[in-house]
Amino acid sequence: MFSDPQVILDSLELSPESIVADFGAGSGFYSVAAGRALASGSGKVYSIDVQKDLLERLKTLAENQGVRNIEVIWGDVEAQKGSKLKDASVDWVIIANLLFQVPEKQAVVNEAKRVLKARGRMLVVDWSESFGGTGPAPSDVVTESAVKVLAATASLSFEKEIPAGEHHFGLIFRKV
Repeated sequence: MFSDPQVILDSLELSPESIVADFGAGSGFYSVAAGRALASGSGKVYSIDVQKDLLERLKTLAENQGVRNIEVIWGDVEAQKGSKLKDASVDWVIIANLLFQVPEKQAVVNEAKRVLKARGRMLVVDWSESFGGTGPAPSDVVTESAVKVLAATASLSFEKEIPAGEHHFGLIFRKV
């Protein structure tokens, strides 16, 4: 089984008032799941991606599913202030299936730390292996231990591991 964004986000116990940033939002599955999780409150999801066409599709997907608390942002989370979010402005940063794709992994984690409020959390979900050509190339897989080093380098503390599917891992870090 592959990772299920709705199941993963339901396990986070997001407050309906949470402000969430989805870094490298891509197809928008995590953004829409987060939007649904926040629907009963005033929470908001910032869906950030460098690909404008994906953001347009995400916007359409959200509208078609009646999820209205998502704001798409064209930005580059590998660049300092590239998310275009204010310092200490979000409760959660989601980095799902992104780190294996980007050369500047530390820059992404540093940008997450910058936008997190004090005690805010970062969720990282990524491939635990190269799965028969479906996942990343073996050389692109980012290990759990590598993610923990990236987070520690950014002064984010490891909180816990969560189930994220048979071929993925889920790690939660906290800004202290």
